[in-house]
Amino acid sequence: MINTVYSKETISDEIHTKWAGKTVHFAKETDSTNEWCKRMSKEGAEHGTLAVAEFQSAGKGRLGRRWTAPEGSSVMMSILLRPEFEPQYASMLTLVMGLSVAQAVKELDVEVSIKWPNDVVVSRKKICGILTEMGLENGKIREVIIGIGINVNLEEIQDDLKDKATSLYLETGKKYDRNRVIGLIMEKFEKNYEKFVKTCDLSLMLDDYNAMLANRSQPVRILDKLNPYEGIAIGIDREGELLVKVSDGAIRKVCSGEVSVRGLYSYV
Repeated sequence: MINTVYSKETISDEIHTKWAGKTVHFAKETDSTNEWCKRMSKEGAEHGTLAVAEFQSAGKGRLGRRWTAPEGSSVMMSILLRPEFEPQYASMLTLVMGLSVAQAVKELDVEVSIKWPNDVVVSRKKICGILTEMGLENGKIREVIIGIGINVNLEEIQDDLKDKATSLYLETGKKYDRNRVIGLIMEKFEKNYEKFVKTCDLSLMLDDYNAMLANRSQPVRILDKLNPYEGIAIGIDREGELLVKVSDGAIRKVCSGEVSVRGLYSYV
């Protein structure tokens, strides 16, 4: 029987970690869990504090897009981190979280992969969005906040996204306990984060990440406005850059810009 109760207590009961998500804050509604974490950061909230909401009135996705979902359908949460490393390393945490979400979904016996850099995909469609924001003070990191939105029990995708997005329920026909989904993600993220802070790169996660990379050995088109090109994705490096082998055999590193993966997504 799937637990449909979703509260601070039911979420906390599924989190078995040392610090990631040990302090849970839950709200039926908030503006966005990232903004909520920013407010808690100012109030001195500790490293690993987790904010979970059933509904966001001003949820944010990539490029400022709104993120909304019906009650009971999704996981919308943000984790507050207080890293001691230098700010230039923080952007890699998005990949750390993408890997963690994918590993958690895999533990639910769902076939899952990652479209670089951090789209978690099932049946070649996206189930998860991740938004990382950093606050600085005197040149040092004050906080990093990672927001995660996952389509778990969503029964319908809006028409303009049906070819790009899906949910665990739509792909498997099963409903999932969102409390357990959160617990698994926190468990995976804690392990991966602790690996990351040892080296301030992805070297200790490279094999795990590349094994789940949907783009691996696939043709990709790099949508660089000045110099678009095509090649074969061969994996990521320790900085999280995508390594692309072009026609003359050279390896190019891609650190930004959209990557179109033939057969997965189509960007015109």
